[in-house]
Amino acid sequence: MEIIISNSSEIPIYEQIAGQIKSKILSFELKEKELLPSIRSLAKDLRCSVITTKKAYEELEKDGFVSMVPGRGVYVSKINRELALEEERKKIEDLMEEIIVIAKTNNILESELKEIFSILWEAK
Repeated sequence: MEIIISNSSEIPIYEQIAGQIKSKILSFELKEKELLPSIRSLAKDLRCSVITTKKAYEELEKDGFVSMVPGRGVYVSKINRELALEEERKKIEDLMEEIIVIAKTNNILESELKEIFSILWEAK
């Protein structure tokens, strides 16, 4: 399983890991009941702390994306993908609302926001 960590990112490493695994689950790259790498194995592969990978898996479990079975491993849970995607859409809407408030406070035009978004979108 390929996961790319950026040490220069403001996003904590455990969130980067959890986010990428969540994306793989939502895109069907990881299937229901699929066994994920062990906490130690993932930490070794990513060259990060076992505590970091454990926290990532705990976040995913809390959100219902994986099940941690003591002595057996971490498995992809059965999830309502549409409900999970709707949750992600809501997060995007919340962030966009913050952006709009900042833009309006600073007299930044909608057209400028669209241009910034387009540039950033193409860069990813």
